Amino acid sequence: MKILNSLSIHIAVASLLLVGSSSVQAEVSKKTLESISIADTVETPIGTLEFFDGVPSDATINKVYDNLDRSRAMGVYLDNMGAVSINAVLDGLADAGANTSNKVALFEQLMDSKTLVITANTSTLYAYAGTDLANDGPTVIEVPAGMLGFLDDSWQRFVGDIGVTGPDKGKGGKYLVLPPGYKGPVPDGYFLLKPKTNRNFLFLRGSIKNGLAKAANNIKSGLKIYPLKNATKPAKTEFVNVSGKEFNTLFPNDLGYFEILNDIIQREPVDAIGPEVRGAIASIGIVKGQAFKPDARMNKLLLEAGTLGNATSRAITVQPRIDGVAIYPDSNSGWTMAYANKNTSFEANGTMNLDARTLFYFNAGGVTPAMAVTKSGAGSDYALAFLDAQKQAFDGAKTYKLHLPANVPVNNFWAVTMYDTQTRSQLQTSQPFPTVGSLTDGIKMNSDGSYELFFGPKAPKGQEGNWLATVPGKSWFLILRMYGPLDPWINKTWRPSEIELVK
Repeated sequence: MKILNSLSIHIAVASLLLVGSSSVQAEVSKKTLESISIADTVETPIGTLEFFDGVPSDATINKVYDNLDRSRAMGVYLDNMGAVSINAVLDGLADAGANTSNKVALFEQLMDSKTLVITANTSTLYAYAGTDLANDGPTVIEVPAGMLGFLDDSWQRFVGDIGVTGPDKGKGGKYLVLPPGYKGPVPDGYFLLKPKTNRNFLFLRGSIKNGLAKAANNIKSGLKIYPLKNATKPAKTEFVNVSGKEFNTLFPNDLGYFEILNDIIQREPVDAIGPEVRGAIASIGIVKGQAFKPDARMNKLLLEAGTLGNATSRAITVQPRIDGVAIYPDSNSGWTMAYANKNTSFEANGTMNLDARTLFYFNAGGVTPAMAVTKSGAGSDYALAFLDAQKQAFDGAKTYKLHLPANVPVNNFWAVTMYDTQTRSQLQTSQPFPTVGSLTDGIKMNSDGSYELFFGPKAPKGQEGNWLATVPGKSWFLILRMYGPLDPWINKTWRPSEIELVK
């Protein structure tokens, strides 16, 4: 009897354990099922999505595909900005007359605010040109002494330096640009440049310390661009003076953005970019060898992607959330740099810094590591200010002040240039060259060697030489350029004030 009772108890306990285990398993299965399933109705940022036991309705499928295409198009916009921007520059130069590789756009009287070029300055002698390797084949670029420049490819990737920072060390020399995949003979006597693309951007800058006319003549007499196949009798290099001309080199934010990208894809070799980047571009209808003809639905989504991409770029510009942008990170300073962490490849530890890349390409053009190397007494260094001391946008109807402490640490000169927040080009005002600096006629220095600079619709009395005009109803931003920066700038013991609202 006792044995039977004991057996009954064991059977009862085992039954309870089995029931409990089944209950736990059911609970685990329910949680797992919930985590891998979707409800019949889901509220999302793109609206209500409806399903029948996980199968999306036709309306839901349309919403999801619209969101996917818009999202991919926005990613394409942000990830290929360098390419579209530099090709927009070359297209603008062609419209201005520099439409073949032997025609060089030269700003003989410097660049004023009539020309729309991203954050270009008024105190540099610029010469721009492009290559057409698919048509010309290997192309020779002969540069005179004293040049400072580089070649970028069609995705605005650095190819090589030319001039002072290049292998000719500023003494002048011959460079040979080889087409992608070139297998032909390469003659001796040239510095080689090997881009991955056929259309490439040549940037050259001439020093004007001995006079603008002399610098321009140095370029016009010494710069030659021609196909290697014509080396024995090259066509004359032509110089198109584009100073004072109204033309646009900025990329659009509408369908035109994607049309420029399509032109690049059709023009350049397949292996100019990797399969994942090409796949993203193909997903929105831009495929090499195929016509780009978005229908009405895709047109709408591309326009939305352009708007969102533009808005995102502006947010990254004004309030970047990445490290290495603030020049004075130990403070609440608004002074920033264009290259986060002075990294011109935007890549570190095998990772591409997407926001850093967007920050640069939206606000500047032309990539070379030389731009991010600060050497005491040589080269140049830049500081940008998009917001005032209170982290507010600059108002063109108000007056602001910038204090530069005594002994501005430059070996050559310093300059502050004003830009339009919409175009990121020089602000168009009553002053065709919106720059004030140590070389400005009439600028006043304080008795202690410091400077007060003013920005507003009217010059404060007696400060006309220290003032830049603004436009009521428009915002603006500044770039402080230090030419030949010295150690106090580099080690940050000397620093400009924040830009304070006066009234």
